This record gives sequence, C-alpha cells and structure tokens, in this order.
Amino acid sequence: MTSTSQPASQRSSSESLVDRVSPRPVLVFDFGSQYVQLLARRAREAGTLAMIVRHDLPVERVRELNPIGLILSGGPASVYDPSAPRCDPRIFDLGVPILGVCYGMQLLCDALGTPGGVRSAETREYGRTHLHLLESAANDPLFTGVPPESIVWMSHGDQVRELPNGFRALARSGDCPLAAVVKTDRPIYGLQFHPEVVHTEYGQTILSNFLKRVCHAPGDWNMGTFLERAVERIRCQVGEEGRVVCGLSGGVDSAVAAALLARAIGDRVVCVLVDNGLLRAGERDAVVAAFRDHFAVELRVIDAADRFLERLQGVTDPQEKRIRIGHLFIELFRNEAAAIPHARFLAQGTLYPDVIESGGGADGPAATIKHHHNVGGLPAELGLELIEPLRDLFKDEVRKLGIELGLPAWFVGRHPFPGPGLAVRCLGPVEPRRLEILRRADAIFLEELRAAGLYDRTGQAFAVLLPVKSVGVMGDGRTYDETIVLRSVDTDDFMTADWSRLPHDLLAKVSTRIVNEVPGVNRVAYDITSKPPGTIEWE
Repeated sequence: MTSTSQPASQRSSSESLVDRVSPRPVLVFDFGSQYVQLLARRAREAGTLAMIVRHDLPVERVRELNPIGLILSGGPASVYDPSAPRCDPRIFDLGVPILGVCYGMQLLCDALGTPGGVRSAETREYGRTHLHLLESAANDPLFTGVPPESIVWMSHGDQVRELPNGFRALARSGDCPLAAVVKTDRPIYGLQFHPEVVHTEYGQTILSNFLKRVCHAPGDWNMGTFLERAVERIRCQVGEEGRVVCGLSGGVDSAVAAALLARAIGDRVVCVLVDNGLLRAGERDAVVAAFRDHFAVELRVIDAADRFLERLQGVTDPQEKRIRIGHLFIELFRNEAAAIPHARFLAQGTLYPDVIESGGGADGPAATIKHHHNVGGLPAELGLELIEPLRDLFKDEVRKLGIELGLPAWFVGRHPFPGPGLAVRCLGPVEPRRLEILRRADAIFLEELRAAGLYDRTGQAFAVLLPVKSVGVMGDGRTYDETIVLRSVDTDDFMTADWSRLPHDLLAKVSTRIVNEVPGVNRVAYDITSKPPGTIEWE
C-alpha cells in the first residue's frame, strides 16, 4: 500500500531502530555490493547492531545516528569513473573508526590520498587467494588471532596501486601488494578482500576485531536484549490504556509481532486474522491453534475471501495486486479498530528485508524492488499509529525472537509466507479455480519435503502457478493444461538465496503426485534461479 500523507503521529514507524533503543550501531554504507547484507549480518553475529544506509548519507544524519563505527561496502564501480558513487567526504573527519571493504577501501584511499592512486589492476583477482600479513600487522588490533598466512576471497579488477601518505600496509596477496592498509594517525582501515564471506577463513575474526577492538563495541546485542528493549518501547509508545490491532497474515513474521505485543501489553492487543481466500492449505487452523493455545489474547477471524477475490478480479500486474490487497486490509482493520475501545495503533510484521526491497528506509538504499503490501505508511484517514516492532530484524532473527517469546518451534520454523498470500504465487488472474490448483500443488510439495526430512533444511519452498498452458498426454488423450513451478531456496537472511539442490527422486515424486492428484495440471518445472539475480517470490 502507498500513502500520500503521513501525519506526525504515524512517523515513528519510519525511524530507524537506532533512534529508539540505546545500543550504538555500526553503519554499513551501501555502494552496491552483492555482499552488503552479509556485512550487516556478520556484525550482528558479533553482537553489534548493524544498519545498512545509503552510500551518500549526509554527515549530519550520521552524527544523529551516533554510530560506533562505519563500514564502507564493496561495489561494482571504479572510483576514477566520474559517475561512481561516493560518500560524504566529511565522514572521514568524524573521528569514528572506519573499515573500507574492496570498493570501500579504494574509495577511502582515493579520498584521503593522492588522486589517481587507484587504477585497474594488471592481474584481476576473483575467488580464493592467499593473504600474507606483513610485520606491521603483528600488533595491529584488526588482525589479532589471524595467522600470518590464510585464505581470503577477492573480487576486484581495480586496486590501490600507491600507498597514500599517512597510511601503512598491513597485508598483501599474490597479485595485490596492498591487500590491507591502515591510516597511521586514525582508526581508518581498508581491506581489498571480503571478510564477510565464508570463503575468507578468518573473516569473522577480522570483523569482530574491528567492532570490539577498534570500535570498542560491547558486543551485547542479541535477541534477549532486543526483546527487553522492544517491550519497553512498545509500552512507552502505547501507554497505559492504548490498545493495538495486530494484523495476522498467516506467516511467521506477523505471528511473532503479535506474540511480542502480547508480552508487552497483554490483553490490550487484539489479533485479527483476515482469511482473504489467499492462504495456504490449513493456514487458518494453524494460526488459530498457535495463538489460542499459547497466548491469552483476543483473536478475531474475518472471513473476507469473496471481497478480496472481487477486488482482484481481472488484475494480473503483481504490483497492483499488492496495492489492492494492502488497501483492503486497511479497510478491514479500520472497521475492526472502530469497534475496539481505545484502539489507537495498528501493528504489522514488517521485516528489514521488506523495508529495503520497498525502498522504505529513510536512510537505506532507495531502489524499490517490489511494493510490499505493508510497507509505505498508512492512509491519513485511518487514524491509527503504526507499530512495526520487527522492522529492523532479518528473518532468522525473527525466528529466534519467536522462540524467546514461547512460540512453538514447529510454528516458528514454518517457511515464510508473503502478506499478499497466494495472489503473488498465482501468476496472471487470481481466480478460485486457479487458487485451488495452486493450493493443492503447494500442499503436496511441502508434504513430500517434510516426509523426506528436508523441510527444515530449506529456507523457503512453495509452488507457483504460471499463466501458461502446455500440451500433454494423459490416458492416451491430449491435454492442454496448467503449469506448476516448484521453488525451493537455501538462505539464512532471505536477502540472498541459492536454489536448493533437492534430490531428483524427490522432485520426480512431487511431480508425479501433482500431475496425478491435481486436476488441471499436466506439467511441473523446477526453478534453479538464485537471488540475486532473481527474487525468491516470483511476484
């Protein structure tokens, strides 16, 4: 959903976590690296809150965020290209520790050194290579616990060819004499290799050293502390009498958000599950069972399948689907809120990847990959203040939080389900017959994954119904029926993902069952696209 206006009372949702809780973050400046999400992930794994921000974030905003350190990511550009992305040069004078990675190293050396010191390398380095620490690195805090020789991951065509004045070299590789550098009078480091990827043997050690030994981060950011602070924040925002309407979509994210609200304000949260006719098989019963068995909160179920299908009639554009679904959700929540005394807030299970992909973060990357139905503010006439308690978390962090809150492991471990539901997995027109085909095929796929013991070993799996028919032969007769695509990915953070290498026998069994048991399907395909370049969902 989109909004043309957002009253002051609703702006709290657009603030970063660092505006609302006490831990000082490390800011990761995004210069377009495919690994930028990994930098934030690794920092959080080291117990430090990390937030991804625009590469050109003004120094005034950086001061407001009060970071404990800055990390400049890699990127595909060349610093000597006039159109290359650059940061506000004043950040180098903040006195805050800085770590430049790959392009980030080249950028800071170009900004603080002699122009022209970064040039195309005579030999490009891609993949694993040997890193040799120099004697100057022996007592440097960045390389504490790192052996003199180790394997690192390189991915660059340019390199720093001239050591800037005031810097010293710390490491080299076979084809890169300046693989790591440091400014002698300030804690500003550059690494030509990528410490954030698993192929760099001591990458986590190096990043942890930067955070704990250089930035002096306390390393105490975890789900336990997040939970405590989130509860405090919710109680402060809602007050002693306010009530919250929490929308449940059927997925894990909204369920964890509701559980967090229940912990914070008890029965003053009213959960609303909208059965929009776009849920997976058994989804409604699973959500009802999880909440009524584990939380003493009011749960209202709205049967609205006909209204959603009517609103989606004839719509095939995925963005339009999301927008229409979002608007109807808001209408239903508004009606529910009007019947609840002191209901002044609407809670949603928005996650950090949702914010990033929607271009919804005020300080984050601006590119919009897709419109998330629950990102983008609320219509002014709704009269409710938005609460998004998970807005700054990755998917696996939400699952950990769900366990902390007491949700059953089977529920928290369920694969993600998009807020717009099967509407964005039913490509083309959203019709009852096509939804039933998709629902049955999806249930077979998940059932066989569980039977094979692979459901918990994959990040997300589902079926997609294409708006494509093909010729088949069934019972010696010609068919012209629908096509199902199976999608399964392996991922930790859902910002990047690799397609699952499922056993061929399993895929064959799933295909046979779908064709035999789901009328109207005569062809099954398997999606072998990773993210990037594709997204996990098809729409």
